[in-house]
This record gives sequence, C-alpha cells and structure tokens, in this order.
Amino acid sequence: MQQQPEQPDQPSTLSVLTEWAADRFGEAPALRFKRGVTWQEISYEGLRAQVRSAGARLLALGVRPDDRVAILAETRPEWTYTHFAVFAAGAVVVPVYPTAGDEELEWVLSDSSATVAVCEDEAKAARVTRIRDRLPALRHVVVMTDAAAETPAAARPADAAPTSAHEAPGRPADAPAAQAPAGPPSGPAAEPADADALLARAGARTPDDLATIIYTSGTTGLPKGCRLTHGNLGAVQASTLPLIDSRPGDATYLYLPLAHLLAQLIEVTTLIHGGAICYFGGRIENVVAELAEARPTHLPSVPRLFEKVHSMVLSLAESQEGGRERFEEAVRIGVLAADGALPAELKEAYEAADQALYGLVRQALGGRVRWALTGGAPIAQQTIDFLRACGIDVYEGYGMTESAGVITLNHPGAVRYGTVGRPVAGCEVRIAEDGEVLARGANVFPGYHGDPAATAAALDPDGWLHTGDLGALDEDGYLTITGRKKDLIITSGGKNLTPSLSELAVQQSRFVSRAVMIGDQRPYPVALITLDADEIRGWAQREGIELTGAPGRDPRVRALVQEAVDAANATVSHPARIRAFAVLDEDFTVEDGLLTPSLKVRRRAVTERFGPVVDELYATATAPPPDAAAR
Repeated sequence: MQQQPEQPDQPSTLSVLTEWAADRFGEAPALRFKRGVTWQEISYEGLRAQVRSAGARLLALGVRPDDRVAILAETRPEWTYTHFAVFAAGAVVVPVYPTAGDEELEWVLSDSSATVAVCEDEAKAARVTRIRDRLPALRHVVVMTDAAAETPAAARPADAAPTSAHEAPGRPADAPAAQAPAGPPSGPAAEPADADALLARAGARTPDDLATIIYTSGTTGLPKGCRLTHGNLGAVQASTLPLIDSRPGDATYLYLPLAHLLAQLIEVTTLIHGGAICYFGGRIENVVAELAEARPTHLPSVPRLFEKVHSMVLSLAESQEGGRERFEEAVRIGVLAADGALPAELKEAYEAADQALYGLVRQALGGRVRWALTGGAPIAQQTIDFLRACGIDVYEGYGMTESAGVITLNHPGAVRYGTVGRPVAGCEVRIAEDGEVLARGANVFPGYHGDPAATAAALDPDGWLHTGDLGALDEDGYLTITGRKKDLIITSGGKNLTPSLSELAVQQSRFVSRAVMIGDQRPYPVALITLDADEIRGWAQREGIELTGAPGRDPRVRALVQEAVDAANATVSHPARIRAFAVLDEDFTVEDGLLTPSLKVRRRAVTERFGPVVDELYATATAPPPDAAAR
C-alpha cells in the first residue's frame, strides 16, 4: 500500500544541493547557530560559498571521486559545510559518532578505507592520530575549526545585514599550519578555477553513485556499513517533502547527532524547503532554554525530549495540592479540542487551561512549533496526548538506515496515533509469515560495505528488505511495530514473549528511565530497571524525603518502581508479566557501552554486565501460582 503525492522540486543529487538552494533562496537565512551568547546567521548564498570553499580544500588535499571522507564532530554548522563539500567533490561521506569508542572509531575508518578524516577540534584529531599507523588508507587528518576564529566571517548576527566575507582557514592536523593546504570546512572564497573544478565534479554525480556509508550502531558486535546512493536519499526526499508542512522562513531546531541519518534527512529537508537550521549549542541541559530562544517551527526528536517535557510539567503540577487531577483533566479537555470534539460547555474550561498550561508549554518550546517528529523508539501515548492537548502535533515515523531512514510516516491529514504511519510513496511494506516487517522500494540500500553475507541476510532475491522488526498492518495500511525479532524471549516453558511491550509499559512511569526484560530459557521474566534521577530527586523534595545512598535501595523508591511494574503487568499477557526486578544504581550510557549512540539498549551487553544480578533475582524470587497477581 503506497501513497502518491505529487513530485516535489528537488536537486538531482545531494552534490548540487547547496548550489540549487542558493539559486532559489539567495540571501534568506539558511543556518543559525550560537557563538557565546549571540545567535549568528548564514544565508543560502553564504552556505554556497562555505561549501565551495570547503570543497576546494578537499580537492587540494587530493580527494578523488568515490574517496571516503570521514566526519568526526558534534552537530554544528561546520558539519553541514563539510557534509555538502564532500558530496560536491564527488566523494563519499562516512559519519562517525563523536561518542564512538576507540575500537569503533578504528573499525569505521579502517573498514571504510577513509582517505581523509575531518575532525571537529584538536582533541578529536588526536584520537585519530593515535591510531593512524593502523589506517593505511588515511592520508590526511584535518581539524574542522580554527579555535582562534571559530565563527565564519560569513556569519552575521541574526539581525545584521548580509556579508560575503569568510573566516581564515583551519589546517590539517598532520602538518604545520604554514605548509599545509587549507582544510575544510571554512576559509577564503574559492578561486574561480577551483569553483569550476568543484562544480564539474558535483554535476557529474548521478543518482546511482554512492553518497554515504553509514555505520549502524548495532546492539551487538561491530557496526555494519550501510551503503546509500544519491538515488536512495533522493527517493526519501521525493516521498516525504510533500508530507511535511514546511516553507521558506521556517526554522528547524537540530540537536540530534548529525552522524545519525535522521538528523541528516532533517538537514536536507529543511534546506530543500528553504527553511533555516538552528543548531544545538552542545549542552543537553540547555535544550529547553535554547528552544525558547531559537523559536523553531519544526522540532524533530527522539521520544526522550518530549517525554522529559511531559514529566517536568507533571512534576510541577504535582507540587500543588490537587495539581495532578487538574493536569489530567486539562489534558483530557485539550485532546477533545485537538480532535475537534470539544463540547460547548467545556469551552471556558479549555480557555482557562490554555492560559494556565497549554500556552506555557508552547512558549517553553519557543511558541511557534507546529510540526514535531519523533522516531527511533516508541513514544508513550500519554506524552503524545499531552503535547496534542497543548496544540503541538507530534508525528511518529519508522525507518532504518538500510531504508535510507524512512519506511512509514504519520503526517498531517493521515495520522493514526499508536501506529508509525503508512508506507511513504514508492515504498512497499508487507508482513512475513513470522510477523517480520519487509520493505521494498527505491529507498532501500544496495547492501552493506564489504559484507556480502550480511547483505544476503538483509535483502532477499526479490529486493525485500528484512527489517528484523515485528509488526502488523491494519485495514487502512497503518503499521504498528510490536517488537524486535532477535529480541524475542522464549521461556523454558516454551512461551514466546516480546520484551519491548513490557519494557515500554514499565517506562510509562516517569520515575523509570530504562527497563530491560530478561527471561530467555528461564521459567519467567524478570527485569533490570534504572531510575530517572531528576524525577526521583524532584519527588523526594516534594515529599520531604532525604535519600541517602543509592536511591534504588530505598524501600520508598522501590515502591514507586513496584507501582510501575504492577501497572505494566496489568497490560500484558500472564506469561509476559515481570515476576521480580532489580533497580540498578546507575542509568545506562553510551560511554559505558550499554547504549548505542542512537540511545538503543545493547541488550546483550546489559545481560552480561549484570548477569550476577539476574542470577540473584532468579535465586530469590518465587514464581506465583498461575492466577496470582504478579509481584
């Protein structure tokens, strides 16, 4: 089942995107970013100049068509300059997560045969330099920014007149500044001959050419390199551009890591629509404050940000007598209004709630958000309801790197909450006999880099991508994801359980950060649970409780978690009920290897790390009789 929106105007490949966009949008703002306390702005013409300059430097470094150029940096405008400069040079982008450990960093650079590594700063360049003797293909390590002049002169204060000057160049980290060719991403304007050579390279790329190799942050083993062509990425843009309410003058707040495909798709979509990208300042605790300053119209995110805003407002409500009941009633009324079903007798109550709650939430997100996207993990329905009540539509989608990021999408005019939407135009979806979601279309990748066995396992002879996810299509073609095929638990009694259903139900509690269900070849499921430290701290303050030691060992905190487990158990089948749980002292992090860079739980790593804790749960827990309440 497919949708067929009209074909949008878009560049032939990503190699010419910044030229295409500058011709259309000229001096309109393309990028906004903060340096110190000041927001700076770069126009589409300024972006074109930056990309030409960076591309000329890549040519000076000897980058050839189809060479691999790695980018190791946080989300920042220089990432974008380098991104499109590599495309313009006819080369292939290899993103590297800034949080990648040394083993993963070496693997990505080695497996991709990267010839150039563009690093955010000297510290990241030093990481690459330390392993350079094990990277025979690597010719240059380039520092992305000049610490002495980090803001390009092409940037202007957000209310200033346009200018065309540029910052002094950065330099390769492997040579003295006086001897080295200037390094990307910024520097003096490219000479006409350099620009001509770059434009010739860019114009020669075709949709069949390789654009990027993105290494999936797998939950097991080393990541695999997904090969994506310009045609794959163009197919996603063609199918999604008509579905997104966007236009010139809009602003997208981008805090997701640009090493992740979702952030790159948002970057491209924003520029094709003529909007402005507002870059994250780099400190996660400042996101909400930055949203109020950036005032975006579009907010793409993983569920965590939206759920955090929901929890924060609910905590404030609970600090007042009767606040929880008023909050829940306000959400109920707001959802009725969002559905166009508000009774006349509730209009006054709605207006009061808009002043006391809805409007304040909208202002906290900048006051202009009219389109928000969530993906990468399921989002709690109660969070969706809360945001809808406040007048913020959140659209959930589904995809994977192997599908160029998108398979299905909810969007204005076609949304069904609780699902991840319908297949986008040009992408077929069907459910295999074992429940696995299969997808086929121009967006599906040609295979993994240097791994024919993995490619054969992912792509069948008919071109169907085996996603590894379990799901169901309803009568209208909306897809619901029910779990991950490889995560299925088979108990010693032969029961097949989908852990994500129970885990998500437990995580509905704002006091819980993560829940991991264990039970494969065991008699019944147990869970490892981590706490949301901020929510526990706020709860303790409201209750006048002083917590000493690890909060998870306090019986009052365990009682909160028990409530969450009991509520979750009431929503799942009897065999899937969690019989015992342990509250861990620390949350999972990317740095400790328990989360992927895209914040998915590395299930095997968790079960191995906390194996003794799991064994203790089974040694001390007693399975209840079949019809007893789970405890």
